[in-house]
Amino acid sequence: MWVRVLGSAAGGGSPQWNCGCPVCHRVRRGSGTPRSQSSIVVSPDRDRWFLVNASPDVRHQIEAFPGLHPRGSRDSPLRACLLTDAEIDHTLGLLLLREASGVRLFATPAVHKTLTDGSGLLPLLERFCPVEWTPVEPGAGFRLADGLWCEAFDVPTTKADRFGTGTIPGRVVGYRFTDENDGATVVYLPGAQRLGPAVRSEISGSDLLLLDGTCWHDDELIDLGLAGKTSREMGHLPVLESLAALDGLGVRRTVFVHMNNTNPILLDDSPEWLIVEENGMEVAMDGLEIQVVEQ
Repeated sequence: MWVRVLGSAAGGGSPQWNCGCPVCHRVRRGSGTPRSQSSIVVSPDRDRWFLVNASPDVRHQIEAFPGLHPRGSRDSPLRACLLTDAEIDHTLGLLLLREASGVRLFATPAVHKTLTDGSGLLPLLERFCPVEWTPVEPGAGFRLADGLWCEAFDVPTTKADRFGTGTIPGRVVGYRFTDENDGATVVYLPGAQRLGPAVRSEISGSDLLLLDGTCWHDDELIDLGLAGKTSREMGHLPVLESLAALDGLGVRRTVFVHMNNTNPILLDDSPEWLIVEENGMEVAMDGLEIQVVEQ
């Protein structure tokens, strides 16, 4: 099984267009690496690829990866898109796929309802191409492709619902992918408010964990004078707390994704980046590709 990180930053990317925080300043100055908005692709064979979250940067991300380039006049290796939530930075890219003959979409009923009745994104997309929606039920696994098994799991959140349609479970999910040939497992969890027992059970023993790394500490945006909410209030567990929470779960490789533009771990010479490394974990870059095999 192969996983490629198309975008490793949170909404707005790094640097964010309207932000002059210390990290964005460093990136603009050339002493930090730019990153696009969060998404990955997963494949059982490097021939068929499945997009997880369609960021506003999806066109650039596809062009940056030859493995996603068309093989013929309209023969894309991109087979479907899975959504972890209905956030605009995870779904706006669906509109940029409108030239397709159709879009196969895997999403929970809660996410589908938000995108239909709330933001109206799916009805707009359907004006350009058919959308084939496959409902995803947390806890119910399904075969995504020959050799690739997938299961979504609910990630409870108290984050405010912008559209008033998120009263049922499945507003936010993570995905666990399993290679049916060798049993290798990948967990993609770009949004998690806390790592409770049920979520810890899904993470436990995975060969690769791609985990929410939005903020370094809970008051990051407040301390910078950029927002009035904590990381948890925005639905994200701070990295500083994740480092301890992951202890003892038997995860073979942990890579942080979905970093906010303010997070100092975006700079590979920062003390915070060094702490992540000293804990045996990693910070994703756009274009990071990993072949995952069971150990």
